[in-house]
This record gives sequence, structure tokens and C-alpha cells, in this order.
Amino acid sequence: MRNYLLDLLLDLEHIEQNPIYHPEGDALFHSLQVFQLSLRFSNESDVWAASLFHDVGKAIDGPKHAQIGAEILSGILNENICWLIRHHLDLLMHPQKTNRLFKNTQKLSQLKLLRDFDLKGRDPYCEVCQPEFAVDHLLQHMPRIKNPNL
Repeated sequence: MRNYLLDLLLDLEHIEQNPIYHPEGDALFHSLQVFQLSLRFSNESDVWAASLFHDVGKAIDGPKHAQIGAEILSGILNENICWLIRHHLDLLMHPQKTNRLFKNTQKLSQLKLLRDFDLKGRDPYCEVCQPEFAVDHLLQHMPRIKNPNL
């Protein structure tokens, strides 16, 4: 599992993003920034995992990356993490509907955290951890992030 998750991240290394929205550069650098923000400001391992893997679908198809990423990780990470990945753009695309549908739920509070970290993880001068560290850190918390059917 470690190698598979690491490969998903490393596939993002040369995936360039629109510099207007992502001045920090490639999708791997962005994902590692988002992950580090989640470690610093959240104690929820589901948010850590969603932060690290929220853009893995960009290696396949940028416009559909949220859905693709959730599908790639379905069966590996738990249902809540996959839900967060699938819906990580909902507060951007449909904020009123998302807030209304998930009012007063843990899903909405986690989605807001993920959205906030995603927006803040755009510093071109940030120092980030190695992808291996990020995956290993998550695997240490596996009882809370893996699919219980594995």
C-alpha cells in the first residue's frame, strides 16, 4: 500500500497548474503544502489524508480530478476521506448548496478545513516535507484512515 500511495503522489511531480491560481508550481508541491497545513491546524487524520491526496486525479484528468481521485482511492482509504476528495471543490463551485446540504455536520466542517488548506497551500517559497514522510506519517495512523474492509 505504501508504494501505491507514494506512486500516486509522485505522479503529480510534473503536473503543472494554472499559475494564476497556483503560483507555487506543480501539483505535488501544492499537495505537500496542503498536507503540512492540515498537520499543523487539524488533529483529524481523515483531513490529513484528504489534504495529501485531494489532487491525485490531476495526473489523469485535471477537470475531473476530484471524482477520479476519489475513485482511485476508493477501497484503499475510508469512505469519508474519499468523500472529502470527491467534494473538495464543492465549496468553491456551489457554496450555498453545499452549506445548506451539510449544515451542522462533521462533513461540512472537514470540507471547510480542506478548502481552507487548499487555498492557503500556494506559496512558491514554502519548504515542504518529502512525499515519503507524508505517506509514512499517514500509514502510522492507518487504523483511522484505511478502508475497514481491507
